[in-house]
Amino acid sequence: MTLADNDPGARLAGMLLLISLVAILTAAAIVVPSGLTLNPADPATTLTAVHDHVGLHLTELAFDVLGWLALTAAGLVLAGKPDVMVRPHLAVLAGGLLAAAGLAGLLHDAGNLAVTQLAATPTDTVADVAGAVLLTAKWTVNLAGLLWAAAAAVTAIGVDLPDRLRRAGGLAALAGLAAVAVPWTTGTNGMSPTLEQLGYALQLPVMIWYGLLGWRLVRRR
Repeated sequence: MTLADNDPGARLAGMLLLISLVAILTAAAIVVPSGLTLNPADPATTLTAVHDHVGLHLTELAFDVLGWLALTAAGLVLAGKPDVMVRPHLAVLAGGLLAAAGLAGLLHDAGNLAVTQLAATPTDTVADVAGAVLLTAKWTVNLAGLLWAAAAAVTAIGVDLPDRLRRAGGLAALAGLAAVAVPWTTGTNGMSPTLEQLGYALQLPVMIWYGLLGWRLVRRR
């Protein structure tokens, strides 16, 4: 069986991948222009920004949670669909890595939600706590990026795809790994907002590639 065959389970996985892409990109479109990227280098300013735009922050979190949930579900569905792979033994690994990336993303959102509560009373002591929570959340989303890039590499190898799309998956995985490496280049100084946005931009190829895969799965006949 190939990607051209009719399979409701694979089409469900494709739909979940598309939902994940749209939801996470929507969250990013809210965060970046509004200055709500929640940089742990300046927790006091971050708490003030969240306090002043709590509705926008919660809206962004809702989309982000939806995106990571859909990614987790897509990974679980793909893990049970060895028929979409030319190398079926990789199905569980690819799906498992994708689901793990989704769970790590949800942990990241849990940290950001905790910051929402801390922002209700922004004091110096609370800012110190918020800084630790934000730092943990940032490294959790970095872990999600690593798992997502690894999932892309395994999926590109294992799924029945045209050579061009397979190569694109490999390049996307390399971009994702570069995004994961960005925080390590800052040593103990922490990431600046510019570097943080660079990291997100480097993850875009992974998200878009999975979106293309999702579209192919949805269009199975």
